[in-house]
Amino acid sequence: MILNVRKIPIISLQSFIFGAVMLSAKDQLLILISTPIYMIIIGIEVFISNAKSRASYTVKDTLQNLYLNILNASLDLGFRAIYVGVILTFFYNHRFTNSIPIPWVYWVVLILFEDFMYYWLHRVDHHVRFFWATHVTHHSSDKFNFTVGIRSSVMEPLYRFIYFIPLALVGFTPIDIAFAYSATQTWGILVHTERINKLGWLEYFLVTPSHHRVHHGSNPRYLDKNLGMFLIIWDKWFGTFQPELPATEYQPIKYGLTKPIGRETPVTLVFHEWDNMRKDLKKKHLTLKDRWNYLFGPPGWSHDGSRFTSEQLRKMENENKQ
Repeated sequence: MILNVRKIPIISLQSFIFGAVMLSAKDQLLILISTPIYMIIIGIEVFISNAKSRASYTVKDTLQNLYLNILNASLDLGFRAIYVGVILTFFYNHRFTNSIPIPWVYWVVLILFEDFMYYWLHRVDHHVRFFWATHVTHHSSDKFNFTVGIRSSVMEPLYRFIYFIPLALVGFTPIDIAFAYSATQTWGILVHTERINKLGWLEYFLVTPSHHRVHHGSNPRYLDKNLGMFLIIWDKWFGTFQPELPATEYQPIKYGLTKPIGRETPVTLVFHEWDNMRKDLKKKHLTLKDRWNYLFGPPGWSHDGSRFTSEQLRKMENENKQ
């Protein structure tokens, strides 16, 4: 039997090399533009914070943010050979349809689709403890400033690509998918600030600093809300939207976790929730369902009621008001 190699979709060497060792030209341009912007706005925010005697920054917290960002970026760049050069390229080679031929329509649809898929990635990260164990690093700071925006979920690059497989299957190239994520992530970093108030009509469709302050709040009413990266419309459509409320109407936002890490070391910053899961699974007299829930149930779930999920905390808060 003669094998017809023309019918076998193959991963090009060029795609693999781009994924392995290079950023696309668009990614490089984005870095060249965004890096000085980050440095300038961080400098301005530090100056304003010091001038107003508000402790928005500490050396320890800023160094932690940089450390987690370096770990994430290193893993992302190293794994790019696999998720861009191999996995997403494989699905792109088996796509259901050709790419959209009109460039501006192609990019608008890609940004919308990518942001939609990221919303679901982020929602799963908040509602499934196994993934929250990775994402929790982004929420463990009790500060809220531009450097918290780069306080990355270290191991997210190992599974983030799964949510982008549908994009490759409908004709978006892996390099463009990676760039779209980087572009929306740039906006996501810029909304980490207390210095910008509500932005008028932009609040209706964009993720804004006000929306994202809510997302980082550990107040029961704010937990697991406003999960979008670039557009807030997904939260409004799927029931996870919560506007920022005046402190006189609710309470001041408290940033960080409902239960702080405790002893912070380079290891515990990354792995503390994984260690907590290990301890939970070692408890005696657990059923198979209990073990499943300790791994894949909502964060805060406990078989004996010793801890509480976001929904349970909200319910308790509402009951206490009555």
